[in-house]
Amino acid sequence: MMDGVGTSTVSTIDITRMPRGGPDASCLDRLLQTGRREYLDRASDGDADLEARKRSVIRALDWTGEVFGNHEKFAKIVLDEVAEVADPRILELGAGHGALSRKLLDWHPTARLTVTDVEPASVAAIAAGDIGAHPRATVREMDATSLDADDEEFDLAVFALSFHHLPPDSAARVFAEGTRVATKLVIIDLPRPPAPLHVLQLAAMLPLAPFAPFLHDGVISSLRAYSPSAMRALAAYADPSIEVELRGGLFSPQVVVASRR
Repeated sequence: MMDGVGTSTVSTIDITRMPRGGPDASCLDRLLQTGRREYLDRASDGDADLEARKRSVIRALDWTGEVFGNHEKFAKIVLDEVAEVADPRILELGAGHGALSRKLLDWHPTARLTVTDVEPASVAAIAAGDIGAHPRATVREMDATSLDADDEEFDLAVFALSFHHLPPDSAARVFAEGTRVATKLVIIDLPRPPAPLHVLQLAAMLPLAPFAPFLHDGVISSLRAYSPSAMRALAAYADPSIEVELRGGLFSPQVVVASRR
């Protein structure tokens, strides 16, 4: 189903102050968010301990993606969206460990991938590995909110498990930029549970969060995840011509497919 938010509604939203639960978020839902940064969001600046924690989180994300099949699930979502394109040009934003792009290159014999991240260390690590040597892959440092790419240069742009890192004004720019450079923008991110369930989820995670970097970032990620209502508002704020299709459930990743009318 295609969803939109009318321009009159958008004009009343102060996007910088919009709750992660969206303009219609309940009082409890508005409390369940934070401005605290994850380890992955912090500049290391030579801090060896912080750098080690960031590497630990990235390894855990890659490991859980393999164990729970997320890399395969996300690759299928992407390839289903370009099934009618013979030689798809795909842009991955916020690639992190690069596992999704690696799976796309393995599964599609003619897809061309541009693999990007805003973190120089992540870009360097991807470029130094098998993806960097792949003949159908290009690795670049790129900010998802300001893409160094031409209009409609790609058939699809995908942003997986990183969208929640961005504040609302930057998140809206991803919608604007992603649908500018690509025919489709696919955002795959954490679901935001209903507030009572969210409280229970956080209660289970919080006791171990100080001791495990992955859970520390997981708690903050959960508090920063956007609801479907927020996704619609962000897309409409970015450009009223953007249409979004939302999928996903309480216990599965949230999937947003955005394109311009």
